[in-house]
Amino acid sequence: MADWDPAAFTKGLMADIREHGGKVANGPMAGRTLLILTTTGAKTGEPRTAVVTYTRDGDAYVVAASKSGEPTNPAWYANLVANPTVTVETEGKVMEATAEVAEGADRDALWDRHVEAYPGFADYVGKTGGRVIPMIRLTPVS
Repeated sequence: MADWDPAAFTKGLMADIREHGGKVANGPMAGRTLLILTTTGAKTGEPRTAVVTYTRDGDAYVVAASKSGEPTNPAWYANLVANPTVTVETEGKVMEATAEVAEGADRDALWDRHVEAYPGFADYVGKTGGRVIPMIRLTPVS
């Protein structure tokens, strides 16, 4: 697919998410419930957006820094570690949230629930080269 433009795909996906309250209506991601995560660039200070899969933990949204099992973390992970105040868009809402990287048994429980909801994530572990996939809790600011 030489004509495939990932930036254009992501832009269209974000428009679809926003138009349909968090649930994708069109294209290869149709039917999926996704979240638009806006972080502040760790180096640039500029807003950066990413589309991620999420699960819930009470009022919080939980995302995996999986990068589809790549051996490095996604860029957005470094951004939210450096600047934990983020914006979350999903379920027809836009909200500020605080990002917290889960550790130990908490991380493991969040990972297990994520894999239960999205079984394909289990395949990512073997691809990482030993990287433990971070789990991040995004807690809305009241």
